[in-house]
Amino acid sequence: MIKSLFTDFRTAVIIGIIIAITIVIAYSFRFLAEKYINKLVLTKHIDPTSYVFAKKVVTAIIYVIGISFALVQIPEMKIVGHSLLAGAGILSLVAGLASQQALSNIMSGFLIVMFKPFKINDRITFNQNYTGIVEEINLRQVVLRDFENNRVIVPNSVISTQVVVNANLIETKVCKMIEIGVGYDSDLGKALKIMEEEIINHPLHIDNRTPEDMQNNLPEVVSRVVALGNSSVTLKAWAYSDSASNGFIMYCDLLRSIKERFDAENIEIPYNYQNIIIKKTE
Repeated sequence: MIKSLFTDFRTAVIIGIIIAITIVIAYSFRFLAEKYINKLVLTKHIDPTSYVFAKKVVTAIIYVIGISFALVQIPEMKIVGHSLLAGAGILSLVAGLASQQALSNIMSGFLIVMFKPFKINDRITFNQNYTGIVEEINLRQVVLRDFENNRVIVPNSVISTQVVVNANLIETKVCKMIEIGVGYDSDLGKALKIMEEEIINHPLHIDNRTPEDMQNNLPEVVSRVVALGNSSVTLKAWAYSDSASNGFIMYCDLLRSIKERFDAENIEIPYNYQNIIIKKTE
């Protein structure tokens, strides 16, 4: 009996040491990997998405190997431990323990990292409802930070089946359409010129013309009459900015500055008019 207790205690100690070593190795690897990734991002300006994803995969493998060595020390679990270490039966074990959804998330995560429809620090919109900055892509989910600093957690299998709008896939500049209605009695040429001037003078506006456009003397800002409404003429101008956040600020500023210029130049922004006809019946 004493020998049995000694054996059980010795086994427990060995398992504890193996688990402790596993945790130390995993944390050491994560620390060194994060340090290396941050260095690459700062010095070479690389995309960290693949590196962060690989770090999580390797960390998971370290834990699996450590648990496998611990299981080998228990006679009843030797078969499972050897199977994990040898790689035999891993797929069947995962299929038996993990749900179909979990497997789908893992596979979708690999596909996202491989084909890169978006990457860390990209601004994306999916399902036409959720917009945010990609903070993390791991084996199970994508983490977005929205404009209210909330974290939106999206399973990989869900976001991989949605239409995703990526504001940073090729370039970050955006086009904001400034659309304003003016009265039918207003000077349309003057109103269009005011809109163009306010856009050009805004500090966040960028010139989107190509060198060829400049040689052909094309205007820096394009404005048009786009609709004749019931009580107003709709004018539209296209303004470019270097990013979505600056574009939103520019858009808000331009609505105010154009309205103030219109008021100063006596250009009416009309309310909806309704003509009421009262018929007298004998």
